[in-house]
Amino acid sequence: MSLTNDLIKQRLTDKFGEQVSAFSESYGMLSFEAPKEINLKVMQFLYDDAELRFQFLTDLTAVHYPDQQGRELAVVYHLHNLVDNIRIRFKVFTGISQPDVFTATRLYESANWMERETFDFYGVNFVGHPNLKRILNVDEMDYFPMRKEYPLEDQTRRDKDDEMFGRGGSVW
Repeated sequence: MSLTNDLIKQRLTDKFGEQVSAFSESYGMLSFEAPKEINLKVMQFLYDDAELRFQFLTDLTAVHYPDQQGRELAVVYHLHNLVDNIRIRFKVFTGISQPDVFTATRLYESANWMERETFDFYGVNFVGHPNLKRILNVDEMDYFPMRKEYPLEDQTRRDKDDEMFGRGGSVW
C-alpha cells in the first residue's frame, strides 16, 4: 500500500484526534497544525511510525501573523519521508508574548541551526535547545528583524515621492 496524504491524515487523526487540525493540500503537499504543547509528540510519531517514516527535517522556519492575537508566530516544519519521497508541512502557533516551543534538536540534529536562525529573526524561544543564541545578527540586537512590526519604507523620504519619477505634482 503506497503512502498517500489521505493515509497520513488518517494515521494522525487516529493517534491525536482533534488535536491535529487545519488539514489542507497545496500543490500536493499535506499541511496541518497542532498545539505547540504536543509538537514533539507529533514529530516523534511521524518519525517512528513504520508506515510514515518522516525521518528527515527539510526546513524549519517561522511566519509572523501580527493580526492573529495569541497566535502571532507560526513555527513551520517541513518533513520528508525519503523512502516514499513524500513531504508534509506541520505548523504550531504561539503567542508573541510567550514564544516558547519545544526544540526538535534531539529528534532531528538538523534542527539545531535552523532553530537558532528562527530565534534570531523571529524571537521564537526553543525550549531545551542546547545553544540557543543569535547566529546571523549581532548579539546586541534587541529586536527581531523578520517580524512585521516596522513600516516597509521611511515615509519621510523625499526621493521616493511620485514627482521624482514624473508622476503627479508637476507637468513636464
